Amino acid sequence: MILAADTVSSGQRTLTIGLFLAFVVATLAITLWASRNTRSAADFYAGGRNFSGVQNGVAIGGDYMSAASFLGIAGIIALSGYDGFLYSVGFLVAWLVALLLVAELLRNSGKYTMADALAFRMRQRPVRTAAGVSTVVVSIFYLLAQMVGAGALVTLLLGVTSQQGKVLTIIAVGLLMIFYVVVGGMKGTTWVQIVKAVMLMTGATLLTVLVMAKFSFNVSDLLGSAAQKSGPAKDPGAFLEPGLRYGKEVVGDAKATFYGKMDLLSLGIALVLGTAGLPHILTRFYTVPDARAARKSVLWAIGIIGSFYLMTIALGFGAAALVGAGDIKAQDPSGNTAALQLAKNLGTDLFGATGGTILLAVIAAVAFATILAVVAGLTLASSSSIAHDLYANVIKRGDVQEGQEVKVARIAAFGIGAVAILLSVFATKLNVAFLVALAFAVAASANLPAILYSLFWRRFNTAGACAAIYGGLISSVVLVIFSPVVSGKVTPAVVDAAGNVVTPATSGALFGLGTDFHWFPLENPGIISIPLGFLCGWLGTVLSKEYNPAKYAELEVRALTGAGAEKALVH
Repeated sequence: MILAADTVSSGQRTLTIGLFLAFVVATLAITLWASRNTRSAADFYAGGRNFSGVQNGVAIGGDYMSAASFLGIAGIIALSGYDGFLYSVGFLVAWLVALLLVAELLRNSGKYTMADALAFRMRQRPVRTAAGVSTVVVSIFYLLAQMVGAGALVTLLLGVTSQQGKVLTIIAVGLLMIFYVVVGGMKGTTWVQIVKAVMLMTGATLLTVLVMAKFSFNVSDLLGSAAQKSGPAKDPGAFLEPGLRYGKEVVGDAKATFYGKMDLLSLGIALVLGTAGLPHILTRFYTVPDARAARKSVLWAIGIIGSFYLMTIALGFGAAALVGAGDIKAQDPSGNTAALQLAKNLGTDLFGATGGTILLAVIAAVAFATILAVVAGLTLASSSSIAHDLYANVIKRGDVQEGQEVKVARIAAFGIGAVAILLSVFATKLNVAFLVALAFAVAASANLPAILYSLFWRRFNTAGACAAIYGGLISSVVLVIFSPVVSGKVTPAVVDAAGNVVTPATSGALFGLGTDFHWFPLENPGIISIPLGFLCGWLGTVLSKEYNPAKYAELEVRALTGAGAEKALVH
């Protein structure tokens, strides 16, 4: 069943719009309530550090389970089978790195932003500048995915097929996220995340139960049906094996085969290491009162996130089995609407046309809530870094009043929103899970080396921190720009039914430039840029004579005990 936009009934549109508006009104009320309790910089940046471990764990889950998780992963599994399932595994395993190496130590070392921990034993201005720039770039990459998800939702549900309609949708989402940040700060954003996480888990659980019930809770039947309906016609079983999307064996082309395998490895590295470098996730650890609550929040987040990603497997293969890859591609070539089409199919099959309309509208509202909540968290992280790191500690050298700093953060939210809206217009044709994988690669390349070196290497210094951040950031962004993701690539010549050779075409992936200028063959830069970030950090450190063992000892005590974690870090 193809859910083309022009076949969506007026009743469905009305119900969907009503649910959207109900969520927006509820979250706006939460944001306004939170604004009354947002008086200081600690309130705006860290929610007053008053959230419990459970509350923060649910909020972390809400921040992490983005449109890429709900829409993108379900779609990529439905279209690519086993290879799409790797996204679920990668996003989940990534939390082990965050839990074991980063969460508690970073919370104890910092105050408001990632740069607080990085700059503690270094020269403030250069490190904060580098960390601020990196935070903004990573956040914008991640924001692209959420905006693309919003465009896919509206295209499917509200009958908006024109590019102008998608642009208006992206602008509306951008304005809402700006409002959440400017008015509610971290308190408002956290409560929005909690509400969204509860909605998303409820919706995903409902769909999973319905899918499994459809196949009598027999996983083998589900996978077999998915392979038969969505697998390659010549070999349906390939749908359940590696190589359909990544690591393909290209007969007669050893180079293409090698690049395919390297792309798979690069993707896996980026997914596993990316979480520990995401600024909007790292800042969540500052909202709890102590290290014990930080550990508890991560454990709760793992439970919630782990359950969710197990359910995405059922959603993806369920969409492949019940909707079919052909109908999914007909609605959205990237598969971003697979979960929504699955909801429509299940509702119609079990409860009739009205039931399909209701279930689709409910799941769409959940997806829209997911997008709004995540973009608010991303915008808050980047605007906080601009205000706290770049403005207060670099430009003003720490001589700034809290009220002025918060005002700059609110102004920065408008700028971040405008840039995200502008860039998102050009990325509407890409799978949102794929876009987030790029953000993970940039985060792991630029932020993770500096964080780990700072926490665990006594010799690490200012030059090393700046080299790690800029080296990883620049290399990852440059490789993305000159990869097939941006320029597209020339498709091989083919012979049509009449025996004519079709001229190779150039597919512009991101900007649709119609020209192939890529020289980096991989779609994800992680396998090159992440080691390069670590190498730059090491090289910058050993080439510099700066060395302050006393300051590292102080950081070590702070990281392990939490002593002095809430004190001002400017020195």
